Amino acid sequence: MTSFRKLLESKTRVQYQDCDPFNHLNNSRYIDYMMAARTEQLLDHYGWNTFEIATLQGTGWVSAETKISYLLPALWMEVITIETRLIAYSNSSLLVEAITYNEDKTHTKAIMWAKLVHFDIKAQRSLKHSEELMRFLEQIHYPVDHYPTFEERVQTLKQLNR
Repeated sequence: MTSFRKLLESKTRVQYQDCDPFNHLNNSRYIDYMMAARTEQLLDHYGWNTFEIATLQGTGWVSAETKISYLLPALWMEVITIETRLIAYSNSSLLVEAITYNEDKTHTKAIMWAKLVHFDIKAQRSLKHSEELMRFLEQIHYPVDHYPTFEERVQTLKQLNR
């Protein structure tokens, strides 16, 4: 059995066009940065190309719910580290956690939990994961211990920033 990394990480630089007038990363752009990081991480670490899955298989994942908390601003030209992992899954959905840090991960900038539903693009309806996909998800699943709610997870990260 192949062993997969469960906690993925990448770095990116905050771009000028993504900032508000205070040179802070715009709130909505955090989600874009986190989802883009996850997409690249899936490709780099698992060879999982979500574009090919969508175009060749006609399936993908759509956002059903997004929870995000902003703890500290990410600034224009700052290098940030984005860490992602699959914290829960079912036969038709995923729950992904993404945390944005400063470059050396000493301060948490934001945390997001995104629920994604597996989707048949042609039929325009939700779709169950295949058995093969469920086995893969089991291998990359990395739950958050001792944090049953998003709010409790946020509180813990806030305390670490002090």
